[in-house]
Amino acid sequence: MGMKGGWTTGRAAVHWWAVLTAVTTFLLLCSGGLVTSHGVGMAVPDWPNTFGYNMFLFPVSRWVGGIFYEHTHRLIASWVGLMTIFLCVGLWAVDQRRWVKVFGTAALVAVCIQGVLGGLRVVLIKDEIGIFHAMLAQSFFIAITLLAIVTSRRFVEGRWADYEPAAGLRRWALAGTVLIFLQLGVAATMRHEHIGLSIPDFPLAYGQWLPDTSAERVQAINAERVANHQMPTNALQIWVQMVHRFVAVIIAAAVVVVFLKARAASQAVRGWSSIWLGMILVQIALGAWTIWSNKAADVATAHMALGALSLLLGAVLTFRLYCGARTQDFVLPDARNPRLMAHIA
Repeated sequence: MGMKGGWTTGRAAVHWWAVLTAVTTFLLLCSGGLVTSHGVGMAVPDWPNTFGYNMFLFPVSRWVGGIFYEHTHRLIASWVGLMTIFLCVGLWAVDQRRWVKVFGTAALVAVCIQGVLGGLRVVLIKDEIGIFHAMLAQSFFIAITLLAIVTSRRFVEGRWADYEPAAGLRRWALAGTVLIFLQLGVAATMRHEHIGLSIPDFPLAYGQWLPDTSAERVQAINAERVANHQMPTNALQIWVQMVHRFVAVIIAAAVVVVFLKARAASQAVRGWSSIWLGMILVQIALGAWTIWSNKAADVATAHMALGALSLLLGAVLTFRLYCGARTQDFVLPDARNPRLMAHIA
């Protein structure tokens, strides 16, 4: 993890620019969540222009209703793309680690693809593209945050991660993070396929722990939904939402295991595992609130935002644990070599 040449003003500037880019990316995720929660993804029907205007010259007086959410989302996305360009240039200019430069370049490529996917979602009117757009956004958020970490002084000087010998803890943290990523994919499918609240109650599903999705029952459900001015649903959509609930339970169990195993780890890991568990519990509560509030836009967006932060914390914790495991190769060789310790004694 070390770097030759010591800490410089240029490296500090690149690090803090990466931090700012990560924060702005989170704001972009929240903006995208508001667009989806308000159902205004097509409020601006053209791209890359906005109602025929250059995106950056669109009159402020017309930033109203759904146009406001969609247009500001595009502007924030453009700024994140520009920030990533500057970050990549900075990494190539001041960072001597080749893998960090390549990592920064990959992040730049990802944000460019992300922008194109967002545009194609509008031009082609394909909801499926929105799913990939959402998942790439989560991946980019992780990548840009890791770039902020690996450009920090503590990481550069090899002081960011403590030695963590427990392989089981690392694997459980990785498993929990992967599960959250998959869960966000299911959630993106629900949002972009306009499934909405195919199951309007919680914790039960149409009054049962496992919903009856026979043809007759679904027909009766849809008759009631149409009478209440709701979109019809089908058995597949109902079970997609049930999968979302099942995976939430599995994620909670995995993070509880991480929390318990972390009791033997360093103080930092114990603290982060506790925060992670708290976030997951609040996330479940927000999921329930989303249903009880009939998918209120602000609640649904908060649910999405906390999901992104939960994924990020899991990714950073996992990264820290694996970095800590590597310290045995160059920081604490005697910790893995009892014969050497006995010889020294």
